[in-house]
Amino acid sequence: MSRRLRIIVAKPGLDGHDRGAKVVARALRDAGFEVIYTGLQQTPEMIAEAAVQEDADVVGLSILSGAHMVLFPAVMAELKKRGAGDVLVFGGGIIPSEDMAELQRMGCGRLFGPGTPTADIVCYLKEKFPDRT
Repeated sequence: MSRRLRIIVAKPGLDGHDRGAKVVARALRDAGFEVIYTGLQQTPEMIAEAAVQEDADVVGLSILSGAHMVLFPAVMAELKKRGAGDVLVFGGGIIPSEDMAELQRMGCGRLFGPGTPTADIVCYLKEKFPDRT
């Protein structure tokens, strides 16, 4: 039997609003995933290091500050630098659709906008990791 999916939920950058991240973290935990919430104002280095230290399978980023085109790629680069380039990075927040498309071209997983039901996020992760739920 494989272990439960381990997910880091993080708030990169100087964004100080974490209600959405906490709601998502709770929904993922309630769905049976193992969730580690890193808190506010995390650097890409801190997030990647937490993912490595916690042996995470997934990193979920929540961003409302508009810095997604800098912070998402920076987290993915830091994961690769630490030998964890296979960790799925997904996220949500205030991200224009054209930026979502570009981030996904860069290797980011699915991105969810405001008002997305948490069940959609759970379904996405269950589809990506059917043997880990």
